[in-house]
Amino acid sequence: MPLSPDTAAHLWLYFLLVAGIIVLPGMDMAFVLGSTLVGGRRAGFAAVGGIVVGGVVHLLMGVAGIALVLLAAPGLFNALLLAGALYVGWIGLALWRGAAPLGEVDAPGARPLAATFVRAVLTCLLNPKAYVFMLAVFPQFLRPGAEPLAQQAAVLGSITAGTQLAVYGAVALAAARLRGWLRGHGPAQRRLGQGVGALLIAVAMFTLLQAWQRG
Repeated sequence: MPLSPDTAAHLWLYFLLVAGIIVLPGMDMAFVLGSTLVGGRRAGFAAVGGIVVGGVVHLLMGVAGIALVLLAAPGLFNALLLAGALYVGWIGLALWRGAAPLGEVDAPGARPLAATFVRAVLTCLLNPKAYVFMLAVFPQFLRPGAEPLAQQAAVLGSITAGTQLAVYGAVALAAARLRGWLRGHGPAQRRLGQGVGALLIAVAMFTLLQAWQRG
């Protein structure tokens, strides 16, 4: 069943808004970047897949009203902020200290792709901005009384997932090419690893600041 003209007319605006949010550096993009540099293109694609799946879970929770519950309980929302910040900061610290050297995808004991996928899902689910988006932005594009809300949510969710796949997939491809160059440049590899780690730590500190300001 196609969407009505009134509902479909707002899809381009939703796409532009979602694209503008996704291209901004944040927890999800930093995780895709770090995973690709550490584990290669396949690890990067596993991270992208995990982020997309996490986005679908956000959609389901948003439609079910869990986002409203989280914002109605400040303590629970702050706990989410803290958990996300600590998780991303831990990954960043490992890169900064060299515990996860870049370019060693073939090294014994490399992280399985399934583990990268699961960690990407967790990273997405622990991203508090997604809950704010589901409460403040997503409902504005639903049209009660037109098509079933589930059908409208599915279309909007498809736009979100497709945009995530395109943006984060491009990040993974670019990082994979950079990783190939880094194989023969040890000092640059270490510096970039520390740079990615610093980026993750900065994202974690910013999230902690948000939690402190809300508290």
